[in-house]
Amino acid sequence: MRAHFGRVALAGVPLCMALAGCSADGGAGASPNAAESVDSAVRVTPEAKREQRPAAPKTPGEFLERARKAMDAEDGWTFAVKGNEGLVLQGQTSAASYTSTVRRTQDPEALHSTGTIVSKGAGKPEEVFVVGGVGYVKEGEAGAGWKKGPVSDPDIANKVEDPVDALEAFESYAKAGEGAVELVKADGDVRLQVHVASRRLAEVEDRPAVEKAVRELEPTLAQLRKAGVTTGESQILLDRLDEVLVLDAKTFRITSHRFECSFLIPYQGRTIAYSQDVREENRGVFDGDIRLPEGVTP
Repeated sequence: MRAHFGRVALAGVPLCMALAGCSADGGAGASPNAAESVDSAVRVTPEAKREQRPAAPKTPGEFLERARKAMDAEDGWTFAVKGNEGLVLQGQTSAASYTSTVRRTQDPEALHSTGTIVSKGAGKPEEVFVVGGVGYVKEGEAGAGWKKGPVSDPDIANKVEDPVDALEAFESYAKAGEGAVELVKADGDVRLQVHVASRRLAEVEDRPAVEKAVRELEPTLAQLRKAGVTTGESQILLDRLDEVLVLDAKTFRITSHRFECSFLIPYQGRTIAYSQDVREENRGVFDGDIRLPEGVTP
């Protein structure tokens, strides 16, 4: 948890000033106006109050800093996550969807999600823990085994949906240059937006948001290559990329996060279209603990 400042700045002031206004004989020689002087000395004028308030955020970076403090101010959070992923070739679609409830704590940092993957009309439960920088993934019914590995492992990382990580992502976008993140205020919300229009992947692959989209594409691209699709990344077209982080304009807490991307992959005179759409909604504060289930060793 991050420390909170400004709560005790004036704690000792009234006592110090009261002592300064007393005479050596216990108060008999004190000025009749001493109490009034003390009161006026410690009274905070409206102008001073305005000066004490932090300046209102204006830039994406400033809003992200407020958002991080607001999210760190609680022990944990609960999010609802929905995702869709699909491939289309000559009108034939292969798609999967995912829904989950994600709970994550701040100190210690830990995450637990329970959800369902639906593919070809069949649902499969999935449970994910992240504790101490290690991910634990179980797909299937209760008797299924746990897969364990560091969160730096791409196979583990692709299973972890941590909505609060959007703050770090947008911080990297904001540092990429002026105009990389668009700021929009409307209806009590602050929207931080990133948009990349249709371009050849090779032309925009160094942008942080595009790098993230490519990481999402890579598992599917690996499967396509095993199936005989040998298209190089230089030939792939980024069809579009949109990412939106919504903050409450008063509290600066994350309200929602959405990530959408699509790619066009040439193959034997045809085009394979890949798309992904992930939406995360804040469901409020989580004040519980996250612990590994019995039988799972750290």
